[in-house]
Amino acid sequence: MTVPFSDINTPPVSLPKTPKLLDQVRGKIRLKHYSIRTEQAYVDWIRRFILFHNKRHPTDMGASEVEAFLTHLAVKGKVAASTQNQARSALLFLYKEVLDQALPWMDDITLAKRPLRLPVVLTHAEVKAVLERLRGTHGLLARLLYGAGMRLMEGLRLRVKDLDFERRELLVREGKGAKDRITMLPVTLIDPLKNHLIRVKTLHGEDLRQGYGAVYLPDALERKYPNAHRDWGWQYVFPSRQLSVDPRSGVTRRHHADEKGVQRAMHQAVRDAGLTKPATPHTLRHSFATHLLMSGSDIRTVQELLGHKDVSTTMIYTHVLNRGGRGVVSPLDAI
Repeated sequence: MTVPFSDINTPPVSLPKTPKLLDQVRGKIRLKHYSIRTEQAYVDWIRRFILFHNKRHPTDMGASEVEAFLTHLAVKGKVAASTQNQARSALLFLYKEVLDQALPWMDDITLAKRPLRLPVVLTHAEVKAVLERLRGTHGLLARLLYGAGMRLMEGLRLRVKDLDFERRELLVREGKGAKDRITMLPVTLIDPLKNHLIRVKTLHGEDLRQGYGAVYLPDALERKYPNAHRDWGWQYVFPSRQLSVDPRSGVTRRHHADEKGVQRAMHQAVRDAGLTKPATPHTLRHSFATHLLMSGSDIRTVQELLGHKDVSTTMIYTHVLNRGGRGVVSPLDAI
């Protein structure tokens, strides 16, 4: 049999390999511009789901397997309701976005009900005692969290250009729900922040001299302003002490400081202050809101400063104010 000339000279076509499932998950998450933390959490839950069912492929499983896994987390793992709901969200993303499967059965799987608990709030004296025991960068960040009502990651992700010293305000970018908002910049922190930024700028200059100095930018901004990642204004206000490799791009750069260091410092300060309340950096945000309401601030203003979508979320701080018989005097105290 004579082989056609064209077949002899045409190299064999190799079909592209289908990416592994977890790589498909990562690709879809990055396509949707989800955060690296969401990516890590979702990939971990999906891996645990597959291992729980003896490495069966998710396409061979359905409602009963998902429900069995979520039940195991609650009953055997004794995880919090928020943790179980996060696992459910990861599996929902897997089936809907990656495997492109209709999920009418997922609606029948009950969400774990999160218990309604009042937030831990410190008094003015307790806040002062804790802040007095926090030194250096941790102390400056903690004062900013309390003074501006920010979440911990919002404070760590602050960029230099987000600080407006003249207007005494700061811009929180992509807070919870991917929303920007403006909040106050305490006057007492203006000089400490300016002195802090002098040291940060010196560090940035040293990075530039060594061929680094780039910072992470969202994909759209990095494409629109290809040189902005080295500009001073885009640098983090609270940078990490060391350079690190970005797990997505592989680029070596200086990220923002790690939240674990702040959490440990806060934990130690609470202990040193002799407090029994389980206070964390987020407690400073709760205390900010409660103290504003105590001083007579309008609840709508507090809602805006906190970045709450609904005023009902802010209303929980009024419950904190009303603790102890909703403000009335106990008859025992009248005896």
